[in-house]
Amino acid sequence: MVLDLRSTDTGVRRQMMIDLRRANNTEIMLTKVKMPLPDMMAAVLAMDASILDVDQVENLIKFCPTKEEMELLKGYTGDKENLGKCEQYFLELMKVPRVESKLRVFSFKIQFGTQISEFRKNLNTVNSACEEVRNSSKLKEIMKKILYLGNTLNQGTARGSAVGFKLDSLLKLTDTRASNSKMTLMHYLCKVLAAKSPLLLDFHLDLVCLEPASKIQLKSLAEEMQAIIKGLEKVKQELVMSENDGPVSEVFRKTLKGFISVAEAEVASVTNLYSVVGRNADALALYFGEDPARCPFEQVTATLLNFVRLFRKAHDENVKQAELERKKAEKEAEMEKAKGINLTKKSVK
Repeated sequence: MVLDLRSTDTGVRRQMMIDLRRANNTEIMLTKVKMPLPDMMAAVLAMDASILDVDQVENLIKFCPTKEEMELLKGYTGDKENLGKCEQYFLELMKVPRVESKLRVFSFKIQFGTQISEFRKNLNTVNSACEEVRNSSKLKEIMKKILYLGNTLNQGTARGSAVGFKLDSLLKLTDTRASNSKMTLMHYLCKVLAAKSPLLLDFHLDLVCLEPASKIQLKSLAEEMQAIIKGLEKVKQELVMSENDGPVSEVFRKTLKGFISVAEAEVASVTNLYSVVGRNADALALYFGEDPARCPFEQVTATLLNFVRLFRKAHDENVKQAELERKKAEKEAEMEKAKGINLTKKSVK
């Protein structure tokens, strides 16, 4: 074993056993924790988030001693006070069995509340979007109008008596244009609705969760669900293993048991909600006559959101065009009126 002797700022010669760069980085990390090593370890074993935050805990994990470093330090028989800060820190960690595992449990515990809350929020967003779409009577009426419009245009052809249409056909309404006109089928649809069913024009107000739901990937939700389940499983494993640690882990075990009882209930709750959301996501595709395997939730929401945007854009353009035509008509009427006045004046003369 080779000891590297270096002088500190105070002039004291310390015995350095860990690689210099590794030791320096560890010491920099410890200066950010700003507490004596025994106090820090007490906070770790009590999993006290009021003393150590998740970033600090993650840094402690990052600078846990490796097997090689632990073996090196185990062979040291001199005065521990003569060792560098990094070596003293590693020795403090080594007093706790499976310290890295306990730190990871601590990190999981700190983040658990926020993780579950965000996960539940995303599940509820997907659920709400599915319910909003399926319960929107206005969207249903617009779909009927589109089907009727399509059948009218295709009258006399094989497609003139359709009982439904593919969901992606909604986006093709902007592709069909009237001859010699900027008006698309979407513009025409909006114009008809504005004239005959104006109350349907604000159907997007029924779908407030559609946009946030379109940003959520079901695959990501599945991965998050698995991460939560596996994370809790590792926490339980560490509790079982810590039963043989003795007094050093007594506070840790007591704190962990309380956390697990709460966490298990939360995980059971979101697991049930996750299952419901999965069924509702599939049911949304089926609602439009689509196969969930070929037209998954993400595709359904993206298509509907694009349709809403194209519909509103077309309606706004119709309104602006109508306003331009109104002003033009008023101007022409004023010109005709002025022309009539001028003719009257001339005839009087």
